[in-house]
Amino acid sequence: MQLTQAQINFFNTFGYLAIPQLFSADETARITEGFEWSIQNRGGGKNHDGSKRTMFGGPIEHTPEMCAILDHPGILGLIGGVIGEDFNYCSGDGNYYTGSTRWHPDGNWGQLFAVKVAFYLDPLTRDTGCLRVIPGSHRPDHFVRQEKINVNQSEELFGVLPRDFPGNVALETQPGDILIFNHDLYHAAYGGHERRRMFTMNCTRRAKNPEDLATAHKYLSIHTAGANNVDTGAGMFYPTMIDTANKKRMIHLEQPIAIHDELFPQFARRR
Repeated sequence: MQLTQAQINFFNTFGYLAIPQLFSADETARITEGFEWSIQNRGGGKNHDGSKRTMFGGPIEHTPEMCAILDHPGILGLIGGVIGEDFNYCSGDGNYYTGSTRWHPDGNWGQLFAVKVAFYLDPLTRDTGCLRVIPGSHRPDHFVRQEKINVNQSEELFGVLPRDFPGNVALETQPGDILIFNHDLYHAAYGGHERRRMFTMNCTRRAKNPEDLATAHKYLSIHTAGANNVDTGAGMFYPTMIDTANKKRMIHLEQPIAIHDELFPQFARRR
């Protein structure tokens, strides 16, 4: 797929974009099967009892079929359309979600540096845990940031429940829909059952100058397996992601691998 200029404008202005049915029904079924295998066999899903969130790293990195999501033309067009075709893939997380999540951004970079691609594998509405966003809150000049408002205290501050914070948008989804948003965007989820299936891909711009390279080092010093003292056996990514990669996929892997190995040499891939 190729994003239209209107879609790019929307993303840059509001900080997010929703693409309905980017994946076909057959593709969605295969992805759901791959996610379930991964979380059950690699992510602690067999022990999930609904009392708390179950999360694991690299959800698309444990089987060849899931790794191939990074080769999908729709995904490449979507991510490439907002942060450049030579973007860096920087892993992600897979989840059985339980309950609500508070308002938060995933970063405070002050620029379009990192994005999150979110895959929801269950139908979700505003009352059953769909993603909610505050449009424009990725911008440094947004009033939430300018006035340093704690959105999670909106009931005490304004007499409005956090889930009803003025201007927020509930992005209801069906399996096969894809959401992408700027890491700096405030987002949350309210309601929902105790086993909501969702996984993400985090991606950044490719660093091409000293300033971007410094930001990439800072990002990867926080948002990586090594930063969390996790030994994947292959450094930045789990082995299957690298072992099944062709030259086109490696474009999105090579810079994060190099920076991660520099930051965390104790976890570099053992050859």
